[in-house]
Amino acid sequence: MAVERLLERIADALDRMVPSPPPPIDWCAHPAYVWDGAKARPVAVLEAPSLDVMRGIDKQKAAVVENVRRLAQGHAAHDMLLWGSRGMGKSALLRAAVRAAQEAAPGSVALVQAAPDAGLTHLFAELRGVARQFLVFIDDLGFDSGDTDGSRKLRSWLEGGVEARPANVRLAVTSNRRAIVERHAAEQDDPINPRDVVDDKLALADRFGLSLGFHACSQDDYLAIIAGYAAHLDLAWNEGDALEWCKRRGGRSGRVAWQYVNELAGRAGRAV
Repeated sequence: MAVERLLERIADALDRMVPSPPPPIDWCAHPAYVWDGAKARPVAVLEAPSLDVMRGIDKQKAAVVENVRRLAQGHAAHDMLLWGSRGMGKSALLRAAVRAAQEAAPGSVALVQAAPDAGLTHLFAELRGVARQFLVFIDDLGFDSGDTDGSRKLRSWLEGGVEARPANVRLAVTSNRRAIVERHAAEQDDPINPRDVVDDKLALADRFGLSLGFHACSQDDYLAIIAGYAAHLDLAWNEGDALEWCKRRGGRSGRVAWQYVNELAGRAGRAV
């Protein structure tokens, strides 16, 4: 009997050492989530700039906002590919559009950020049947030229595969290149059929119903972006100083404009 009691005490101690499994995620309670491949981490506040202060990308902004609005209302909506120059607000625009849709219809849609290799099939299984719409966001996507498996999986998830994303989910992908899959000039020299090689690389991009290019800033766009942020934050600024800032940074973009505005706020002793 003494041995049995000792074994029971050991078993109880071992049970206490094993952490309890986390409670199941509530997919209707938060504005955003981060998916790590096995579980989701809720995000209490979706940080995003106001749509009003995002300048220089008016056509792209209108298209993304309208598509996210449709998704939030349960209407037909597109998977989105936002491609082009770095620092032009692709990721920020997606967050801002989702937050705007949430403000118009609380609880209607949530943003889920995930890596392309982070168990999207499992994520889709989690989201299927939830009484809410979801925008699954993959940031800065790019496949090496040899990664045909990864690009074909994403192609299948977008449409046509048996594990395609559920009806209440749409994908939004940002990439620095439209083709997503790395391309080389040598593809044009394929001795069999060069067009087939290029078409295969572009086939993934073609799966997105909405493909929007974000191109390098003109000087006018760069200054307009600064003007929008500065007016919103009530910061004084000088055009010559702003142009000197971008020269020192080696180029113009929305990100460089925001960095200049951040510098203005710091000079003024303000937080942003």
